[in-house]
Amino acid sequence: MNFSPAPLHIPDGFLNLVISLVFWAATIIMVGLAVSKTNKTLGDKQIPLMGVMAAFIFAAQMLNFPVAGGTSGHFLGGALAAIVLGPWAGILVMTAVVTVQALLFQDGGLLVMGANIFNMGILTAVIGFGLYRMVAGQKRGLRLAVAGIAAWLATMAAALLTALQLWLSGTTRLEIVVPAMLGVHALIGIGEALITVAAIAFIEQTRPDLLTEEKSTSGGGRGWVVAGLVVTILAVLISPLASANPDGLERVAEDIGFLDTGQDAPFQILPDYTIPVLGETGLSTIVAGVVGALVVFGLLILVGRNLRRKSPTD
Repeated sequence: MNFSPAPLHIPDGFLNLVISLVFWAATIIMVGLAVSKTNKTLGDKQIPLMGVMAAFIFAAQMLNFPVAGGTSGHFLGGALAAIVLGPWAGILVMTAVVTVQALLFQDGGLLVMGANIFNMGILTAVIGFGLYRMVAGQKRGLRLAVAGIAAWLATMAAALLTALQLWLSGTTRLEIVVPAMLGVHALIGIGEALITVAAIAFIEQTRPDLLTEEKSTSGGGRGWVVAGLVVTILAVLISPLASANPDGLERVAEDIGFLDTGQDAPFQILPDYTIPVLGETGLSTIVAGVVGALVVFGLLILVGRNLRRKSPTD
């Protein structure tokens, strides 16, 4: 039995060199802006929240859930990260998650990593933040409903952009790939919306100030950080139960016939979210998940401390 989560991201070979480089350039520009903006607004007490959010999103993405037709979906998290942290810090969180997945777990190609970051982290963060902020001061029910809609739309936008990238790369035909990607991700987006709403409802019960405009200067609270890490570990512990069915992109690639154009990573560290010495076992998946969550948590703490807003006494 294979306990490893299904691969999540675009592999090398699906996109051509030109499209890959275009989205590397776009991603570098946006991440550079995120660094600049975050450098001006980030406070010491917000740094642990970035780490917790990155760890949670990493763990949640391991939990592939079944959808129709023998296909699985997985959480993206860009909308959630941006709603809680703001768009710029959210982009940095998603960049760290996707980068660690590619470099440590060989999930997603290196040449196409710019496209994966843009699709999953930048586009989703912008859409999620923009829509949610329109109703940030409204009643709780409306806020949660809009958060769910924003998460669903962000998933659909990421699917549409991926389809356009595949078409522009000459990998498949536009009239085939667009309805295929949007059809399956319309269902996956429902899972994205439910997870996002549940997470925001939890935050509203424990730290509602994190969802206000003044959150950049509010305290992170050790209790909230501990709670977030506990939820992250619980997600990792149940990751062996994740659906082994192909995810939306893999299913579309298989059905349309370009799955074999994907290329394996040129190196392997912890491939397929497993520890090689433990084999493809549930324990191996759990240990790999803990390693990944700790790595992205530590990476965001390190990045945050280097970007934190300087006080007048610094």
